[in-house]
Amino acid sequence: MSLPTKIRSLLQPTPTTPSITLTTTPLPALTPSSPTEHLIRVHATSPCAGELTWPSWNPHLFSSTIVPCYDLSGTVITAPPDSPFQPGTEVWGRTNVNHPGNAREYTVAHTYELAVRPGSVDKVAGASVPLSAETAVQALFKHGGLAGFEEGKAGNEKNNGKKVLVTAASGGVGVWLLQLAREAGVGGIAAVCGTGNMGLVRELGATEVVDYTKCSLKEWAEKEGKADLVIDCKGGESLAQCWYAVRDGGILLSICEPPEGRRPADCEGKNVQSDFFIMEPRGVDLVDVGKFFDEGKVRTVVDSIWKLEEYQQAFEKLDKGHSKGKIILKL
Repeated sequence: MSLPTKIRSLLQPTPTTPSITLTTTPLPALTPSSPTEHLIRVHATSPCAGELTWPSWNPHLFSSTIVPCYDLSGTVITAPPDSPFQPGTEVWGRTNVNHPGNAREYTVAHTYELAVRPGSVDKVAGASVPLSAETAVQALFKHGGLAGFEEGKAGNEKNNGKKVLVTAASGGVGVWLLQLAREAGVGGIAAVCGTGNMGLVRELGATEVVDYTKCSLKEWAEKEGKADLVIDCKGGESLAQCWYAVRDGGILLSICEPPEGRRPADCEGKNVQSDFFIMEPRGVDLVDVGKFFDEGKVRTVVDSIWKLEEYQQAFEKLDKGHSKGKIILKL
């Protein structure tokens, strides 16, 4: 297969400035004799809200060349001899920020970041899944204490008595928290969203819906009862409200900021385990997700699809918030 010497790529020239540009760069080169690096033809990627500010927070975590967008759907071009992802394999994954991302025609990904993308998943829409689904898996099972899929029916029975609440439930991570909680047998799934997304979140697994434009979480909890596990995907005042919705001895997680910094002075919750976590790129977390796709139990939720050269419009839409699912850049 003949490969180009130059490719189109988005670049963030300065880590401390949240701006990007479309340019032409050399084809990425693999590290000689690397046991984990793969060259991948990118079909699509997906930006994450606020990601252009990440390098300014922790510049030591990023490579010297910053290519944004760490979701990946693509085809393996070159692979290590013993890799489970040989050339021609259709893959997806969330790559680590310590090497350039995937808003480019060809990218590099490591074995641990990848999983086989099911044939039942469209190669473009597939880019909406990895970051969000992996975050959901880790929130529900690693940090949230629910029984995992490996426990089968016994795990679902354990989870049946649990109540989980999700904020920003129609967003990129929220839609996967709902679907995976449903597949894990969680008995009560409360979704917080706006009026226009109530039908969507019910379709994805919510058994209760809180319309934040009409009811605060404090009011909802007083009427409907508190949750065992609350997962915040919004931060700010939304996170502050979450403190009223978690039961004594329950768990409050945020993927946005430390919950303790938003605890209201009048919150009387006791023995709440609160935690802020950043997801880890783990291709293995997509294995069960892929099975659910093949079984027709889950689906992608895509807000909009943009060409690479339309990146400015895509990021502008992302920054406005209130997207329904993920925004995609198609290459």
